[in-house]
Amino acid sequence: MEDRNIPIRIYTPNGQGPFPTLVFYHGGGWVFGSLNTHDSISRFFTNYASCMVISVDYRLAPEHKFPAAVWDAYDSLHWVASHTKELNIDVERIAVGGDSAGGNLAAVACLIAKERKSPSLCYQLLIYPSTGYEEIPQSMIENGQGYLLTTDFMRWFRDHYYRTEQDQYNPYASPILAKSLAGLPKALVVTAQFDPLRDVGKAYAERLRSFGVDVQYRNYDTLIHGFANMYTFVPKAREALIYCSEQLKQAFYS
Repeated sequence: MEDRNIPIRIYTPNGQGPFPTLVFYHGGGWVFGSLNTHDSISRFFTNYASCMVISVDYRLAPEHKFPAAVWDAYDSLHWVASHTKELNIDVERIAVGGDSAGGNLAAVACLIAKERKSPSLCYQLLIYPSTGYEEIPQSMIENGQGYLLTTDFMRWFRDHYYRTEQDQYNPYASPILAKSLAGLPKALVVTAQFDPLRDVGKAYAERLRSFGVDVQYRNYDTLIHGFANMYTFVPKAREALIYCSEQLKQAFYS
């Protein structure tokens, strides 16, 4: 781990620890987003899943291009797992999660943790994750315009995040291209019908399952990309976050 500071924000549930913990990475195309943009989501999971949430303020592009955010995601996860006593965390119940680009980082952090055999993770919560693709999926054609996240905007994000076009084929950028997904923790993948990323999330769930990973997949047929930040005024988005919280809580407490 290189010498740097990675800001985090810790949300602690009611009760006595050590607590199960979700290490959470915010969305924003690796360019936008912060601890503040996803503060309410972190609070939601803390309250509804009865777990500690540690939100990670990883470095953003274009000032910090790929793979800076990847190593911030993994190194912060490793740091959390190495300070469980200090943080009052149950080392046997650590999960990762994120939305969009944060879902990408959560999935990649799982890959690196498996490769390095540390830390041990019990769950991954991937909300409309960007997981990469080899051929342009149908959802990017169907939903490329008019639903908040557009294909032009996605191209803009990629141009800011990647150093070269070749970076997008690196499994640490596109985890669906990893040679093996065997041995990864149980996963929940959630997508939205009117989202360019719908099909890449579904494809990642299917590929995880093909390697024997226990996966739940749910698509919300009335929602768009970014719905996690809309739960206060979109009832279906709130329903989706409650479902995510219930599954996370079950993974922690069952």
